[in-house]
Amino acid sequence: MAVYIVIAIIAYLIGSINFSVIISKKMAGFDIREKGSGNAGSTNMLRSIGKKAAALTLICDILKGVVAIGIALIVGKIAKDVDKALLVQIAGIFVVLGHTFPLFFIFKGGKGVATSLGVLLMINWKIGLICLVFALVLMVFGRMVSLGSIGAAILYPVLTLFIHTNYIVESTGIKYFIFSIILAVIVLFNHRANIHRIANGTESKLSFKSEK
Repeated sequence: MAVYIVIAIIAYLIGSINFSVIISKKMAGFDIREKGSGNAGSTNMLRSIGKKAAALTLICDILKGVVAIGIALIVGKIAKDVDKALLVQIAGIFVVLGHTFPLFFIFKGGKGVATSLGVLLMINWKIGLICLVFALVLMVFGRMVSLGSIGAAILYPVLTLFIHTNYIVESTGIKYFIFSIILAVIVLFNHRANIHRIANGTESKLSFKSEK
């Protein structure tokens, strides 16, 4: 039990490193949460600061998920009598929770999409790529970043029902399905305001121009 708790704490702390806040203060001299939509994510970085800041934030947020899963894998190989799949799943959930509710930034973080992508690509690269492509298609045709994120979150649990290979740690399908539901719920919860705006037709359209 102690191993699972330690991994949860480590993953949460990794997730709590909010790169959008750090980068925005370094590159623009302000906290990104005080600008634009107020969200500490790459989309708001794009609109408020520019492409370079957004790309850097996106990469760093994805890497948080990659690193958290990587640490869980290493610990899983060292520790005895642990469920390696569960260890990886715990790391995936808590790194996203850390990104959403960062300890180091007054529990006000991003929506967890990029970090979730990093987690998915590590746990099952095939499912991760399918979700990424699906999200990009929705973003291009719908011209809404949130639409792609929401669509991918919904698609993920569906894919776990049909794809049972390419997992970095093999386990029963039901465990990964439950994990996918939890991750999807976190992302959808973080997009509840976006879902409301999409329904009302007031959601912001995708733009690659800085509002600076």
